[in-house]
Amino acid sequence: MTSTVYLKLKKNSGSAVVDTIPLKVVGASISVDKQIPAFPIPLSGLATGESVTAALDLGMSSKRIGLQGIITETTIKRSHTKTGGTEDTLTFTAHELAQLIASGVDSTGVAEYQAIDELVLLIPSKVDENYAQVTERNIPLTFRARGAENEKDNIKVGGAQPFPANDLSGGVKGFIQQFSFELSAETTEITFSLDFVIASVLP
Repeated sequence: MTSTVYLKLKKNSGSAVVDTIPLKVVGASISVDKQIPAFPIPLSGLATGESVTAALDLGMSSKRIGLQGIITETTIKRSHTKTGGTEDTLTFTAHELAQLIASGVDSTGVAEYQAIDELVLLIPSKVDENYAQVTERNIPLTFRARGAENEKDNIKVGGAQPFPANDLSGGVKGFIQQFSFELSAETTEITFSLDFVIASVLP
């Protein structure tokens, strides 16, 4: 994957270019851990010879995305730096960009131009949000289901969130729990890895 992953600052207003940080990713790992309280039922094995465990599905899970890739010299734009009303295009070295991300991970949500609260990982898709076959295009990876409220995969789901319709749809919200990078005297490229946890972050 190249140029299909980018981070969004908390100040981002929906743009894929302004207040974002593009990444060159060579590998991504996605994990979902279901959390269901389970309780063995006492004496249940006496009646049938097989013990029984009761589980209560409360709709809880932990979601995480891990990325590995390289950081190179990249141009970015910030909504706070403009010339004549247009955002300036600024060229950052790989070292500067790595420092920028590290600073964002170290910040809090109060610093809107530092805090990173969204990850966009584009994946190929041939079926739209209404189960219609479409020409292949990219959409952000999310954990949402296709269909409006109480329709398609969201039957019996009254508060369903919209499934991505195109590459400008929102990604996943959360925070970077871990970011590491390596500096080498032999190359200007910087290898990195990060772990992004999907969560509703306050403030």
